[in-house]
Amino acid sequence: MKTFEYEILSFPMDRKNSLIEMQAALNAKGQIGWEVVSISSSEFANIGHTAFLKRETPKNADDGGTR
Repeated sequence: MKTFEYEILSFPMDRKNSLIEMQAALNAKGQIGWEVVSISSSEFANIGHTAFLKRETPKNADDGGTR
C-alpha cells in the first residue's frame, strides 16, 4: 500500500516579489518529490497563501516491501 507524508508551507504576500519567491520554493520542493495538493489564500486583508504538499514515502526494507 502506498503511504504519504505531508508538508504545509506558508507564504506571506507582503513584498513585490512574494509570488516569484513562492514559485521558486514550490519548484525546489518539486525537485525533491513533493507535489502541491492544494493552495489556500487568505481572503482577509490579503495576508498570503498556504500550500499543502504531499509525497510518497519510500518503501521500508524492514516491513518486507509492503508499503
